[in-house]
Amino acid sequence: MENAAERKSVRVTIFNQTYSIGVSGDPAEAEEVAHTVDELMTDIAAQARHADTARVAVMAALNLAGQLRTLKRELTDMKTRVDSKTREFSILLDQVIE
Repeated sequence: MENAAERKSVRVTIFNQTYSIGVSGDPAEAEEVAHTVDELMTDIAAQARHADTARVAVMAALNLAGQLRTLKRELTDMKTRVDSKTREFSILLDQVIE
């Protein structure tokens, strides 16, 4: 478990609000993630001009959750293909060795 001494505080701005967040890794990574969220919320707000901040945040969260689900599905499919190819190569290698 990480202790508080390993965490750094990073100030980021998302949708015109400043947040101080604790990060245990690279602060630049947290800043990049915050920038991505800020851009997404700004784009959504430009398309849904009368949406309040909470609605924009929920729409951004749904968008990111959808992207995450797609990537997880693609990763699972890729792992399945790699496992299948590994088995095929193993069989071929066994045949060559025999």
